This record gives sequence, structure tokens and C-alpha cells, in this order.
Amino acid sequence: MSPHDKFGAIRRELQQTFLERADLIDGALAALLSSQHVLIIGPPGTAKSMLADALCRRITGGTYFQWLLTKFTTPEELFGAVSLKALEADDYRRVTDHKLPEAQIAFLDEVFKASSSILNAVLSIINERLFHNGRDIMAVPLLSLFGASNELPEDDELLALYDRFLLRFVVNYISEDFRFLKMLQATPPAQSTTISLDELRQMQDEVRAIRVPDAVLSVLADIRRELGKKNIIASDRRYRQSLSLLQALAYLYGRTEVSESDLFFLEHVLWKEPSEQGEVHAVIQSLIHGYEDTVQELLFQTRELRDYAEREWDDEEQHARAVIEAHTKIRRILTQVEEISQQAQQGGRPLEKVVAIRQEIEGIQQQLLEKI
Repeated sequence: MSPHDKFGAIRRELQQTFLERADLIDGALAALLSSQHVLIIGPPGTAKSMLADALCRRITGGTYFQWLLTKFTTPEELFGAVSLKALEADDYRRVTDHKLPEAQIAFLDEVFKASSSILNAVLSIINERLFHNGRDIMAVPLLSLFGASNELPEDDELLALYDRFLLRFVVNYISEDFRFLKMLQATPPAQSTTISLDELRQMQDEVRAIRVPDAVLSVLADIRRELGKKNIIASDRRYRQSLSLLQALAYLYGRTEVSESDLFFLEHVLWKEPSEQGEVHAVIQSLIHGYEDTVQELLFQTRELRDYAEREWDDEEQHARAVIEAHTKIRRILTQVEEISQQAQQGGRPLEKVVAIRQEIEGIQQQLLEKI
């Protein structure tokens, strides 16, 4: 089984276990492929920790570090005990074996609960991939860190750490009854597919080769502009990092280039407050499929004109005038559809739906012509 196939198996197994978490699972896998970090926010009992831990343990051959943070957490718990031998040489350094500075994959539960000094060190690790250890600054091998929290951070001093999680997911309790019953009856998958760290690095190399078309970049710029109008501002760094995430998603879905549909995943990237997520989705929806929605509305107008022309009239003269009026307006509608089609084609957008609607409108026009 190829590494990509193994990743697909892991995805299916996690989806069977964790219901209503499809986007979170895909996002977590894409984060591993692109060396990004994931924050999961939700109330207790929503399987945040279980899902993150279940995924992280699927990566073998590296160091996996996990810890539950509290206000009593000490630096020794995360970064290692102070080396007594180094102290003799007046060097305050830590023995980092099997601790966060030597982990490739990490999971921190209640990630915002620790002291400021600890969280500042965590920030340096996830942002710069560096750990200040005594007189030395050591590069850390961290690929991805997963954080979980019951609530959003409120203190301003936590915002820098919060911002370094490219992907942010808000999870709630299972909403659908049939899925809730399925969860109650679920049994663990018979097989737990794993993938080695070397295989993960191989896939990361392949992800970097995924093409990002100019049309996708153009839509991304449009998204940034439209969100700015709504005062939803993300940093240039966040937009730049989102490209590697989009490449990872395309790879995960078995494609060789990013498509516009991948941009919908940015609803988990571009918000700061959960209340903004719906607006982000609406902007992306409008920019990617807005032209299709417009053409669909023109089709509805055409059908209304046809129904108006074909209703019962008092005499044939009124009927003929109604048919001519409807035909004239439908001709204008077809002109609008053609303009939208040309703009969509220039932007590299899919035209299947537009073509199908145009053909239906032309068919209605032809029916009316035969009655003139």
C-alpha cells in the first residue's frame, strides 16, 4: 500500500469512529502534510482530545509528545528537567529527551492554560521551530502541533499563540439523531492503519509539487478583498501559509493541482471569532459559485416569463403580445447569460452548469418562437 493509500485508509477509519468530524479530520491530515498547526475548540465531551490523539498515534517512527496543560504545569513537564551537569558549568539547560523540543508530532490539551513563560516557549517552538536551551538555540524537528481548548483565549497575551494555529475548528456535540445512535453502537475499527514518519516526509515532498493555478490565486485575492470590506482581516502570513494547506488538500483528494473547490476549506483558516466563520463561507460561496447562482436566477425568470406567456388569455391578440414580450425579455436574459459565461471562462471557472442552463433557456425561447 502506497503512503497516499495509507493516508486514505487512516482518513476512512477516523471518519467511521468520529462522526460529524469530516472537515476536522481532513484538516488535521492536511496539516500533517503541510507542517501546519491545528486548534480544536469545543465543550468537554466532544472528542477533541480523543481525535487528535488517535491521529497523532498513527504516525510511527518519530517522537510523539502529548500533555494536558494546567496553571500548575511546570517547564520541566514540557521541556525536560534542568541538567545538573550543565549547572556545574554555569549553564542552565534542560535534558529534552522525549519532551516537546524533540517531538515531530505534538498534542497539547487545554493549550492556553499554562503560564506565560511556558506558552512563550511553546510559541517559539511552533512559530520559529526553535527552543532556547541554556546558552544554545536549538532547532526543533516539530512538524505539526495539535492544540485543544474548551474556550477561546481571552487574554491579549495569548493572541500571538492563538494566531499561530493556521487551522481552527469549532466542534459541538453530535447534532443528528441517527448519527448519535450510530455513535452509541459503534465499535473500534478492526484495523488501525499507521504511516511512518519517513513516508509522511515523502508525501510532504509530493505536496510541494502540487500546482496552484493562477485562477485560484486570483480568487484568493478576491476573497481577501471582500473579507476586508466586512472587516474580517487575516495577516499576509496566514494567506501565504494557506497555499501549502490548499496543496495538501488537493493531494489528499488525489489531484495534481489545487481547484477552486479547495478554497472552501479556508472557512477554517480566515476567521478570528467563530461568529465570522459563516461570513467567510458566504464570501467564498459567492465568489466561486456566485455566477452559477446568478444564472440559476435568470433561469427562474425565464420559466416565469414562459408561464406568463402560456397562461389562459381572453383572446389570441393578448396571447400573441404576451408571447412577443416574453420572447424579447428572454433574448435579453440570454445576452446576460452569455456575458456571465464569457467572464467565467476567462476566470477559468467550470461552465457545465452555465451551459446546461443556457440550453434550457434557449429551448424555452424556441418554444415561444414557434407560437408567434
